[in-house]
Amino acid sequence: MKRLDGKVAFITGAARGQGRTHAVRLAQDGADIIAIDLCRQQDNLDYSQGTPDDLAETVRLVEKEGRKIIARAADVRDLTRVQEVVDEALAEFGRIDILVSNAGISNQGAVVGLTDQQWSDILDTNLVGAWHACRAVLPAMIERGDGGSVIFVSSTVGLRGAPGQSHYAASKHGLQGLMLSLANEVGPHNIRVNSVNPGAVNTPMAINENLLKMFLPHLESPTADDAAELFSELTLLPIPWVEPEDVSNAVAWLASDEARFIHGVAIPVDGGQLARA
Repeated sequence: MKRLDGKVAFITGAARGQGRTHAVRLAQDGADIIAIDLCRQQDNLDYSQGTPDDLAETVRLVEKEGRKIIARAADVRDLTRVQEVVDEALAEFGRIDILVSNAGISNQGAVVGLTDQQWSDILDTNLVGAWHACRAVLPAMIERGDGGSVIFVSSTVGLRGAPGQSHYAASKHGLQGLMLSLANEVGPHNIRVNSVNPGAVNTPMAINENLLKMFLPHLESPTADDAAELFSELTLLPIPWVEPEDVSNAVAWLASDEARFIHGVAIPVDGGQLARA
């Protein structure tokens, strides 16, 4: 028997990167999956986003683990669309036990140069989108009365500041406030609420040329190999960054009964970045 047998997980931003590895990891532990993703490119981002083909690959990998999956294109900024997918999932599976609010975007820019559009793009996806996922999933979870687990994929930047990322940091600090407040609200229903707070993760959102230029401005086209030594100086373990699977392992643990009394906490997965003096 697997630790998530009989459970159903709703995962946002699941076409690739961390979202895909969360879906596969939870499927390996026995959960059926509902996966949503925007599946198109947003403006003003420094990296390519997931595509319909990427989401189809997530479906293939989950089904390879022998689990069922519903995968739909949906924008977390659109509560009506998210609710449609939740309703479809409840009709198919009868329950949602786990919410992994993973959808997020980032870009860089000094505070004095940010536009209103840049600010709203990040906050609307990272924070409002997380609230929309909760708003759509939680009523049925509460009504069922069988508990559950809500996991916000946040960031170490949600626990500190970061130059050039004020809008991203604001969205992730807001996510921590949402997590803590929600923990107070739904704890009495035996619904646990926590966040996972990765440092740099080896995905296109974090390891792309434009972000690396912020750290290596003297290089015209910096690569991950160029940045590895510098990033290793930011952690206590001898690593430059973590892999998506490392974050997914923490997500899977929080989703399981092994973490049944873990509630209202932020768990860094950062190689010791936050602990570094």
